[in-house]
Amino acid sequence: MNINSDNYLGDNRITTALLLAAGTGSRLYPLTKSSPKCLTLVNEMSILERLVNNLKKQGFKRLVIVTGYQKECIMEFLGSKSDDLVIEYIHSPLYRTTNNIYSLWMARAIINEPFVLFESDLVLNTSLLDEMVFPDKMAVAEMQPWLDGTTVSVSKTNQVTQFQKGTTDACSDIRHKTVNIYSFSLLSWKGIIKRLNLYISEGSVNCYYETVFSEMVSDKSLKFEAVSFDHKPWYEIDTINDLAEAEKLFPIKMKKLAVLKKESALHFCSNL
Repeated sequence: MNINSDNYLGDNRITTALLLAAGTGSRLYPLTKSSPKCLTLVNEMSILERLVNNLKKQGFKRLVIVTGYQKECIMEFLGSKSDDLVIEYIHSPLYRTTNNIYSLWMARAIINEPFVLFESDLVLNTSLLDEMVFPDKMAVAEMQPWLDGTTVSVSKTNQVTQFQKGTTDACSDIRHKTVNIYSFSLLSWKGIIKRLNLYISEGSVNCYYETVFSEMVSDKSLKFEAVSFDHKPWYEIDTINDLAEAEKLFPIKMKKLAVLKKESALHFCSNL
């Protein structure tokens, strides 16, 4: 799907993104010793810069970022605007003692429109967002041996029918790994806020937002259409090993590589 197509002007196309970037990225230490995970370089370009570029190519107009650890680094790197993309920040002061359910809850007052939710550890090809810019979608990939985390079951009509907490339990259906990109209509978001309010009011700030999504899918108050990311370039970067694998999928472009080699040669010559 091309953003210049008729669909681009459709009333239901989403132009707001929410990025959760409050965590400390401890599993990527020492790379995250003095900067947040989203500024980790993947072959000369940070995770955050790649995401912003993808959003702009897809016609997004607003990016809201929930910050925590090393928030100044993110704000200094991006500022308040990148071309036509307006960038806003929400700081979560409790980032060391809360989980992503709390970060999502922090956005309840500032976002009052459909949006796409992203985690700050994903690198992906821009084209993967073609279908995610419409409401009530969930990015998934068929489970592979090297993947872990939350999985879901998907019906023959591509509807998400159930969440599972892990990947190790025996199952009778094909499991799909959540890619941690979700899109929401305003109606869905308002329902999620009500459920988030209940969790936070009870002090449940250390669980994952998938717990809320799972409950709502189960009681049919939330619906997701699965969008397959199978056989397409994406990677979730949690560890140093993940970073190495991601760099295989997203190599330095030949033109940029030539420039880097030229700069390296000039530097060598100047030191002779």
